[in-house]
Amino acid sequence: MAHQDDLTRSALGLGEWAYDRGEFVPATAPRLPLSTQGLHYGTGAFEGIRAYRSDAGLLLFRVREHYERLLRACRILRIVDIPHDVDELVRLTVELLRRNGHDGDVYVRPLAHKLSLLPDTPPGVQLAGVSDGLSITTFGYPTPKTVRAMRCLISNWRRPPRDTLPTQAKITAGYATTALAGDEARAAGYDDAILLDRAGNVAEATTANVFAVFGDRVVTPPATGDLLAGITRDSLITLCREAGMEVEERVLSPAELFTADEIFLSSTAKGVAAVVGLSGRDVGEATVGPVTTRAVALYTAATAADGAHPEWLTPVAPHPTPTSGRQG
Repeated sequence: MAHQDDLTRSALGLGEWAYDRGEFVPATAPRLPLSTQGLHYGTGAFEGIRAYRSDAGLLLFRVREHYERLLRACRILRIVDIPHDVDELVRLTVELLRRNGHDGDVYVRPLAHKLSLLPDTPPGVQLAGVSDGLSITTFGYPTPKTVRAMRCLISNWRRPPRDTLPTQAKITAGYATTALAGDEARAAGYDDAILLDRAGNVAEATTANVFAVFGDRVVTPPATGDLLAGITRDSLITLCREAGMEVEERVLSPAELFTADEIFLSSTAKGVAAVVGLSGRDVGEATVGPVTTRAVALYTAATAADGAHPEWLTPVAPHPTPTSGRQG
């Protein structure tokens, strides 16, 4: 009988290799000390990056923008001992994907975090006087063949305001709220939750941005709100406007969601997903609508080798899997 860890790795599609604190190592090898500060206090930041399989091979999508955002988050958390700039992080990610040789689409997870107290630093919640760690793992993550149709709950949990938690960064501590809202939704029989901000306006879904469609007009909450203005969100706004669609960034009330013709979500993991029901009510015709369908098509085309924005794509050319070794 297979070991349970092997079954779990197989289900997740975890790549054979990972990058951890300066080395390419077997993905199951890294072990963090029980005193890891990021684990105790949520003092870490991460990204989710997609690579899509195409006729031209594997293509990373907007990987530079993801690493630029990660390094900004590191500055917020005083994670200063990351000896890589954006170019180096992209190179390491390409090398890791080459080593892992995934057959299909991939999800990449870089994680930077506070690690261990430095000498003469007393125990406690702090950012200075703590060492830093960086890891990158990859997972096989197939893209669904059809648009996912979801039913969402407007959550009782609120999105923390940006003067409480830096919403412009993917800070690990903030995802406790995400877990609570998602659990609330699933326990009630829904697929996901939409969170409001402290003023009662729409912020975002648990791990996705929200778009509402009114006729031919697409509305999404502004990047200045209490939300993570996602890179997929930015891509969709750009693509929709280039296609001649009207996209408005403004405050969006939950009451407006109930009157929308369509609602869709966007994220690195989801791509574009339709919301066909909200808190026990149908959204529009309770089907994947024409604007959502068009948004999906625009995004899918942009991730292909002949997409309208080649500057968003980084190719990953395969090569034989090398052995482990420290990077110079």
